[in-house]
Amino acid sequence: MFNALRDFVRQIGQKPEAHHYSDDDKRLALAALLVHCTAIDGVVDDLERDRLRGLLADEFGLAGAELETLVSEAIAADNEAVDLYRFTSVLTRNLPAEDRVRVVEQLWEIVFADGKVHEFEENLVWRVAELLGVARHDRLAMKFAVAKRQGMNSTED
Repeated sequence: MFNALRDFVRQIGQKPEAHHYSDDDKRLALAALLVHCTAIDGVVDDLERDRLRGLLADEFGLAGAELETLVSEAIAADNEAVDLYRFTSVLTRNLPAEDRVRVVEQLWEIVFADGKVHEFEENLVWRVAELLGVARHDRLAMKFAVAKRQGMNSTED
């Protein structure tokens, strides 16, 4: 008991871990949504992890330690979040409409990465698109475009 109390007091005195990305950083918001999408079906495989890193590297020109820092902070932010609004509100404020459509396209990239589309993934893309103000026809157009690039069939929702 004394050891636990001593450890707790030590933790209070330590400096909090430095974060490289603020809560209102669009890079963190996008990364957290993509991380959430990789895990929502309960299975995160290497194909999804690789696609996640590829999308973030392409979008923000990150590699190596910088990319891993963003992914780590996105995982932490996703774990702390109580809803999607924390991330979609940042993107809505900071991105024009065409870039918000691109966010939906990137979510579809994660959904189709493992070759299986789970209903939770589809529902997530729908909810995020609604929160971002992306029209249904744009959401579906991105779904069909990504499915075609991936060589997969997609059904209308």
